[in-house]
Amino acid sequence: MATICIFMVLKRKKNYVHKLEDETVDISNVESLQYDFGLVEEATNDFSEDNKLGAGGFGSVYKGKLQNGEEIAVKRLSKDSGQGEIEFKNEVVLVAKLQHRNLVRLLGFSIEGTERLLIYEFLRNASLDQFIFGDPSMRTFLDWDRRSKIIRGVARGLLYLHEDSRLTIIHRDMKASNVLLDAEMNPKISDFGMASGYMSPEYAMHGQFSIKSDVFSFGVLVLEIITGQKNTCFRIGKGIEDLLSYAWKSWRDGNISDMIEPALVVGPSSLHEIMRTLHIGLLCVQNNVVDRPTMGSVVLMLNSFSLTLRLPSEPAFFMHSGIDPDMPLLGYTSTSGTSGSGTTKRYSSSQVSINDASISEIIPR
Repeated sequence: MATICIFMVLKRKKNYVHKLEDETVDISNVESLQYDFGLVEEATNDFSEDNKLGAGGFGSVYKGKLQNGEEIAVKRLSKDSGQGEIEFKNEVVLVAKLQHRNLVRLLGFSIEGTERLLIYEFLRNASLDQFIFGDPSMRTFLDWDRRSKIIRGVARGLLYLHEDSRLTIIHRDMKASNVLLDAEMNPKISDFGMASGYMSPEYAMHGQFSIKSDVFSFGVLVLEIITGQKNTCFRIGKGIEDLLSYAWKSWRDGNISDMIEPALVVGPSSLHEIMRTLHIGLLCVQNNVVDRPTMGSVVLMLNSFSLTLRLPSEPAFFMHSGIDPDMPLLGYTSTSGTSGSGTTKRYSSSQVSINDASISEIIPR
């Protein structure tokens, strides 16, 4: 199971004291969460390829249907995780206690020999990346109201993990593919604790994680949701840009409208909200950790238009060494908004990720 950064939080008036602990839970509490392996195997049609939803370094995920008709998602963990049975059960209990409407709910687990299964609620609309980076029809379906709802929901989920749960959880892998969507397009954060997402500068340089690392990743996610552009490098003229620097320069030069996802039909009121949300996203990706807001401040800024936002400085920039000099130019197309006037919009770029290399760090408890 993916390792979770867990910190015990002691609340003393306004002060928070963080202490790293390996918490051991009463295993007698585990039994109510354990599923019969044979029933799960049957529910997934013996983990058939037809039921497979996806795969990654952690293992594979399968859709299943229990005998009572309940649909589930089953994560079949890799057998080389090195995690013992007691250790695995301890972590299951801790994660199962995290209950929030913007977190994917862990229903239970199953163990059979070296097999480790995690059973989650099944979310019908898959992951956010399939919508914001998908085909034009999916991009258009995700209008600004839905995108704004997703941004606010993810912010609330991270706030819960950082400040409102019994334990302080650092997600460490906040990215579009780890935001799942239910039937009403409500966002739910999944996969706490894996370390291969949008790298914050302090992790890339020093291997350090904090709640501000999650804030950085959230800021990148906000920029992706608004622009429909992956966190990639692309050519503009003779230069090479990444999403963060391009977003900041567009904001600085007053060209934000050129960055907005072309599939969005944006009116004056929506444009103002989008510009403010992008502004908040830029505050989250500041290079200096102390300059980034907490998720509590982010939620407040997203929900209160009366708050004045401080000006962002240049965000964390990424090294562009090894970028193909023949990389295609960032594309543009002319579109018409609600006013009917033509505006220049980006429509595509080279899909060369700056985060292709896995930096997953699995540390047994």
